[in-house]
Amino acid sequence: MLNNVAALLLDEVHPFELGVLCEVFGLDRSDEGLPVHDFAVVSAEGPELRTHAGFTISTPYGLDRLDEADLIAVPAGSHFMDREYPEEVLDALRRAVDRGARVLSVCSGAYVLGAAGLLDGRRCTTHWRHAAELARRFPKAVVEPDVLYVDEGPIITSAGTAAGIDACLHLVRQAYGPAAANTIARRMVVPPHRDGGQAQYIQRPLPRTRCDTVGDTLAWMERHLDREMTVEQLADRAHMSPRTFARRFQQETGTTPYRWLLRQRVLLAQHLLETSDETIDTIADRTGFGTAAALRHQFVRALDTTPQAYRRTFRGPTGLTEAA
Repeated sequence: MLNNVAALLLDEVHPFELGVLCEVFGLDRSDEGLPVHDFAVVSAEGPELRTHAGFTISTPYGLDRLDEADLIAVPAGSHFMDREYPEEVLDALRRAVDRGARVLSVCSGAYVLGAAGLLDGRRCTTHWRHAAELARRFPKAVVEPDVLYVDEGPIITSAGTAAGIDACLHLVRQAYGPAAANTIARRMVVPPHRDGGQAQYIQRPLPRTRCDTVGDTLAWMERHLDREMTVEQLADRAHMSPRTFARRFQQETGTTPYRWLLRQRVLLAQHLLETSDETIDTIADRTGFGTAAALRHQFVRALDTTPQAYRRTFRGPTGLTEAA
């Protein structure tokens, strides 16, 4: 159960991520038949903390308050990627896990968990902008950069702000059932359930090559995503044998020609869904998928959502003109 919840704050905490925790666990909704949590905001660095928004937060609770918490939640903060953390904070988190408490991070709060060694050998996530650095700083962690949240034993990590809501509702659903989570979601006017494995919406640049061997071919591929392409055709354009081209492509981009092409076609489809009123059939043709069914299949595989749902997320119902 989650009777006792503590939000652990460090200096330059992000208020919005803290607000997510307060909204889900800190409000009394007993009038709707929901459980009431013993909720406290705990300071890790003195009675008054700065926020990155320029105001301060004061609280009477110190680290000793964590000793009774069933769940400790660490919201994001500025410079969490490159700062050091007080050893007493890290010790408190380790003790909590040892006695059976759960620990949740929102966005860059995962760096605090990593510094405590709580991500070692565990799957975890954070905001996509910080995922590579998280993996570099904590090489024993198994970082999954694309997902919304990961529930790995007593450790729960989530991506950006909205994914923090998803993770909190996931914990409520586990503890009290779907009806309780759905009621809170309705009050917050958010989706009642998004699975943790759903992809973050990540804006990815084209992979950079480490030399110019396949650079011209990559540029040509990007300009002609609507065309059918084979390794043999691409190798001929690059004046190489197919085997040499495939090897060089892998070395310089980190992936295969097929996977590179597939990813760029999905990226173009995302862009068109966000910015145009073109039908799904037209987008499928422009992106080289050929049919709406093929586009939908690859889109779901890449992003765990359909083209129609993706368009609704970014444009609302007014952008729905597709025939498929």
